[in-house]
Amino acid sequence: MKLIGYVNVLQGTKSSNRYSCGNTLPMVQMPFGMGGYSLQTNGKNGNWFFSPDDRSIEAVRLTHQPSPWIGDYGCVCFMPQTDEVYPTAESGWSSYRPEKSVIRPDLLDVFLLRYRTRLKLTPTERGAYMQINYPENKKARFAVFPVYGRSYFKAEDEFTVTGYTEAQMRNDAVNFRMHFVFRFDRKISADDCYITGSDGRKKKGTETVDGMCGINVAFDEKEINVRMASSYISSAQAKINLDRETAFNDFSSAHDSAEKAWEEKLSLLNIESDSEDLKRTFFSCLARVFMYPHKSYEINEKGEEIHYCPHNGQTAKGKYYTNNGFWDTYRTVYPLLSIISPKDYRDILTGFVNIYRDSGWLPRWPAIGENGCMPGTLIDAVIADAAVKGIIDGEILETAFQGMLKHSKIPSESGRNGRIGVEQYNRLGYVPNSIPESVNNSLDSYYGDYCISVVAKILDKPEICDQYFKRSKGYRVLFDKNWGLMRSLDENGRHREPFSPFAWGGDYTEGSAYQTVFSVCHDLEGLAELFGGKEKLLAKLDEIFSLPPYFETGGYGMEIHEMSEMACVDFGQCAISNQPSFHYPYIYAYFGNSEKSSEIIREMADKLFSYKPDGFPGDEDNGTMSAWFVFACLGIYPMCPGKAEYVRFKGLADKVYICGKPFDPDTKKGECRVTHTEIIKFIN
Repeated sequence: MKLIGYVNVLQGTKSSNRYSCGNTLPMVQMPFGMGGYSLQTNGKNGNWFFSPDDRSIEAVRLTHQPSPWIGDYGCVCFMPQTDEVYPTAESGWSSYRPEKSVIRPDLLDVFLLRYRTRLKLTPTERGAYMQINYPENKKARFAVFPVYGRSYFKAEDEFTVTGYTEAQMRNDAVNFRMHFVFRFDRKISADDCYITGSDGRKKKGTETVDGMCGINVAFDEKEINVRMASSYISSAQAKINLDRETAFNDFSSAHDSAEKAWEEKLSLLNIESDSEDLKRTFFSCLARVFMYPHKSYEINEKGEEIHYCPHNGQTAKGKYYTNNGFWDTYRTVYPLLSIISPKDYRDILTGFVNIYRDSGWLPRWPAIGENGCMPGTLIDAVIADAAVKGIIDGEILETAFQGMLKHSKIPSESGRNGRIGVEQYNRLGYVPNSIPESVNNSLDSYYGDYCISVVAKILDKPEICDQYFKRSKGYRVLFDKNWGLMRSLDENGRHREPFSPFAWGGDYTEGSAYQTVFSVCHDLEGLAELFGGKEKLLAKLDEIFSLPPYFETGGYGMEIHEMSEMACVDFGQCAISNQPSFHYPYIYAYFGNSEKSSEIIREMADKLFSYKPDGFPGDEDNGTMSAWFVFACLGIYPMCPGKAEYVRFKGLADKVYICGKPFDPDTKKGECRVTHTEIIKFIN
């Protein structure tokens, strides 16, 4: 079986806003493609518009949604229909049989029972190629709908539908439009075109009129091939993307291209195991690592890389990437790419540095525009990890470094960029608790300072290196020895009272003091000193795993899904459902007890991870949780991105192959860590 056959893109889709089993979408897309194609089963559910339990399809949705908590943008729906014109996705839905359908990264193949019509779709980097087979005794139709926001549609000629949507939930991207073009290999019936509206209206015509915002075209033939492409730049660029990316002789050739692209990525890692379920989970997770971030640059008629700049609405040259939450992805995604696909890592980081060149700020949580979600500026870790592993250097690294220095010193006017509480942090040595989530904002700033010191050393800037390395030790002021936990301070250096270690929110991000105490991966030895030695630190870790998964709603004032997910599994106060606890099981291995790490990790993997729709213990977050599982199979884990080393333990897989070469982290018997250089030597 080809590796793509192991992948289940339904993994993690059985989720809701109250309980996440991944909060993923069943994305059909190219690796790092500009967007993905997902079934929309119920648009009334908002950002949770797909459910694996539904047996109906409203439309196929071109989506750029990186997370339901961020939302979608540049989204448009399309759907084959027959005979009657159904003006909305809700009115035109069709039942289907999920068990008879194929939904993979390289292929969507569904039969619409209402229309007796088969739709096949395969992705390109900025578009898709479709083949639609209609029944003999029905009028063939193809409908395109907006999802929300201002839009425009036109049957431009007898083979082409064009248009745009301005859909974006957060409205922070300037003059944003996603232009699209659908080109058919059969003539559109000119006298049977309708412009449709979300209010159910329909009117004959070929171009959007006031109050009408969709299009429905008809054909006399029963097999239609449809080529589709999109652009953030212009309608003309969308047509260039279409001509360049969908110039295939037939659907089979287009699908072969997508399948080959995915096979190349998936073949970068392989495992041997007696468990077929483990292999299915492994490759399903590995595929998700290559879903995000999304490319948001395009290739113009001269062959130049160009991109839309969301901060000013202009077009500039160079690579660009979006849809990435660094608070999540720095922990596992980029350390994994550093081993198996450093070229992709370099390209992606080049795109992020171009955001700094264009806007003056390194990104924090880009989703076409800057969302400014979550604490810290964790791109610092992505840059430092790439630098220490030799993935970026020279002018790119120097430019990135200037961006790191800027957000360590200067607050942004919008609050979406840079560090939260940076002025107070630089004045006091911590972020005071007058600022929400002050403990996490402080700890992420200390880690960011460590990452700056790493890059400064590589760039031979010793004074800056020393200054920021000293700043990175500032976490000590937050440590309360009586509790053995990190606690917030006010402007005068006093702890907040009363205090409960079970209270979430307030001074903490998506957790309590228990999920935050070990968030100093750059200096675990120093943290052990504060505890009174590594034995006492490990005793605290034992306590955290043995406590009941109790929580207080605290600063949130309500139960959030991360609380629910921790409470519903039996790993104590280690909330493995969320990123801040990801490294907790590996701390034992870091301090020499790899057997205990292996035992906990295997139990977590067996109980909480699978390739099924409920296959994650919490939000998957742009490949982050998937990469965690991949590392669990490999037997190594990146405890601190920015340090070129990994902790060792017995992995889930019997044998591991990296880039086709056998890899065994147990080669270094008795040592708890393996360096990046040693791994690269093993596989080369």
